[in-house]
Order: sequence, then structure tokens, then C-alpha cells
Amino acid sequence: MHASPSGTSRTRQVTAAVIGNALEWYDFIVYGFLSSIIARLFFPSDSEYASLLMALATFGVGFFMRPVGGVLLGLYADRKGRKAAMQLIILLMTVAIAMIAFAPDYTAIGLGAPLLIVVARMLQGFATGGEYASATAFLVEAAPANRRGLYGAWQLFGQCLAVFAGSGMGALVTHTLAPEALDSWGWRLPFILGLLIGPVGLWMRRHMEETEAFLEAREAQRGEPIGFGRMLRENRRAVAVTLGATITGTVAFYVVLVNMPTFAHKQLGLPLDQVFMVQMAAVALMTLVIPFAGALSDRLGRRPVLLVGNLVFLIIVYPLFTWVAAAPSLERLLAMQLLLCATIGVIYGPAPTAASEQFPTAVRSTGLALSNNLGVMLFGGFAPFIVTWLTKTTGNPVAPAYYVLFAAVIGLVSVWFFREGAPAALERQARRQVTSQTARSL
Repeated sequence: MHASPSGTSRTRQVTAAVIGNALEWYDFIVYGFLSSIIARLFFPSDSEYASLLMALATFGVGFFMRPVGGVLLGLYADRKGRKAAMQLIILLMTVAIAMIAFAPDYTAIGLGAPLLIVVARMLQGFATGGEYASATAFLVEAAPANRRGLYGAWQLFGQCLAVFAGSGMGALVTHTLAPEALDSWGWRLPFILGLLIGPVGLWMRRHMEETEAFLEAREAQRGEPIGFGRMLRENRRAVAVTLGATITGTVAFYVVLVNMPTFAHKQLGLPLDQVFMVQMAAVALMTLVIPFAGALSDRLGRRPVLLVGNLVFLIIVYPLFTWVAAAPSLERLLAMQLLLCATIGVIYGPAPTAASEQFPTAVRSTGLALSNNLGVMLFGGFAPFIVTWLTKTTGNPVAPAYYVLFAAVIGLVSVWFFREGAPAALERQARRQVTSQTARSL
């Protein structure tokens, strides 16, 4: 029997997970925000639109690696521990950040420049594919039984810190630097800052404690870890509903958060530096809402909170996009982003814990990694590319809302089929089976 971690120990573990997760996503966000600059420097073309599409496609390339990294790192986390996996992940991400931060541009080394960016994005995708599952499993397992919703919410709280920091750095460099300085060296500053944070996150994760739930599950397995095929056979329903529920949050993240500055600037004609300031305010509100929504799910249940959040999001998305496109202004953009981000925060709060509770401890990281990364790869990674293409093809600035509506419907239906508290029963059954086998052997 393992001793329960103290309050101080839990706080230290949560802090390590949140800081590391924020770093993982910070670089992804910065790339999305600075995609128009990166397009000019690494993907030159006679058409500005073609250059932007190439940069956004490279943004999506990393997502092909997410399922691979997610499954491999998920299996590693379920066998070797959450701590070991999270240390490896942050090391890989730091290497990828360094590759982008110091990559020579196209004028310096020609085709080698975009190739470096593609390789770095693939490495980022591999590492980030395992981050969500490992960090979520770690946070939920480190939590007291009656506060799992709140602890799981810190996972997406960390992601929002990354968005907030990325927005802040984007606003800072675009507002204070001349266009020539920005193209020459200024765009590298946000990446270099992330690179400096990497060793701190690695040190913190090295001093984490493994979760009691994982240690008990490993003992119950008696040295025989569950393989990927068996995990999939025994958890098909959990994978399907978790994948579906992931779609709403994924598309909202990449359309409403990551792509919005580029969209507002290119399609609505709003000044980029002021758009970043609007984005910072909206993300700050969402960041505050997330832990409250997670805590609320500890009282009301994950499913009711998720259903309300998804339904409200579905109802308000199209009217808000139409309203802003009809008369683009910073004031309308701010109102839209505040409403959308507050609603997304309600969804994000309980989502990590609700997803983790669909899987038993022994396969939690692998199951979460598979379902989450498939959803992100299929519907999130190319979301900026898709909405840019939709807008250009249809000539309708409201086109991104159609893609968001599609995702919101799938997410709402999937959440309806969530099981509340099912893994607890599964784990009790597994323990009874182990006890019965032990009794028979005696």
C-alpha cells in the first residue's frame, strides 16, 4: 500500500504538470500566431495567399505525428510511469523549439529552410501527442477523489496560459518592432523565450512523484502490461465517445483561438497588434472560467456541465460570426471573443477529467492519447488551412463558422453518450479478478 501524497506534494505535482504543458503548447501557439511572417521567410511564393497556405499546411503536418507519438508515448506512460513519459516529452519539445528558433530562412539556405521547419513541426507533433494524455492522467490520478474535476481542469488551464503568453508575445513584437526588424530577427524572440523555459520544466518534472493510482495498477498487472490491441478491443466505446467529444474543443481551439488573429487581420481588415490585445483579454477570461467549471463538475457531474457548455456554444457561434462580419470592428470582435471563450472555458473545465474517467488506470494514457490525437489530427491540425480555404473559395467571411458548427454538433452528441464514473466500477472489477486469481493460486 502506497502512502497518499500530502497537500504540498499534490500542489508541487500539479505545478510541474501545468508548467510543462504550457511550454508544450506555447510553441504551437506562437507558430500559429506568426504564420503570416513565417510564410514570407520560409515559404516564399509569388502569391501571398499560396505562401500562407503552405505555412498553415506545415502547421498541420505536425499533427500527422500526433497519433504516432500519442500511442507510443501513451504506452510508455502506462508501462514506465507518467513521470518518465512527461520528462521525455518536454525534452523532445525543447529540441524542436531550438530548431525553429535558430533556423536559417529561405534566402540563406534555400529548400533546407522549409525542410527544417517541417522536421521541427513533426518532432513537436510527436511530443505533443503524448503530452495531453500523460499530463491529464497524472493530474487526475494525483487528485483527491472529490476534486478530480478541478485537478483535471489545470491541464487546459496550462494550455490557456500558453495561448495567453503566445498572444502577449505576438502583440509585443508586432507592436514594438518595425516590419523590417520583425522579419529579420523579431519573430524569433517568442521561440527563444520558450527555449529558455524548457530546462525549468524539465527540472520540475524530474522531481515529480509517481501517482499512487499508477503504482497500484502496475502492481495489479503483475508485470504484464496491457497491449494496444487489447486496450482497443476492451475500450472501443470509450475511444469513440472521447474522440467525438474532443472535436468541439479542438476545432474551437484552432479556429476561435489560434487562427482568429490571422482571420481578423486578413479577412476583416483589423490591425494585427490590436487583434492580439483583444485575443489576450478573451483568453484571460477563458483561463479563469476553466477551473471554476472543473470544480462545478465535481458537484454536478461532468456530463451535465459539458452538455450545457456544448449546447450554448452551438447556439451562439453562427450569430456572433455573422454579427462581426456585418460590421467589422475591434469592439464587436472583443464581444464575440469574450462570449465564445467563456463558453469554451465551460467545456474545457470538465473535459480532461471526463475523458480520463472513460478509461481504467492501466490503459488511461494510451486510450486518451489515441482518441484525443485522432480527433486533433483529423479536425484540428488543418483547421486553419480549412477555414482559410473555405473563406477564399466561398468569398464568405462567415465560412469558418460552418466548420465550427459541424464540430459542435458531433461534440454534443458524443458527450450525451459519456458514462459518468464508469472507470471506478471497471477498476473495482479488475481488483476483484486479481484477488480471485490470487485466492485460487493459494
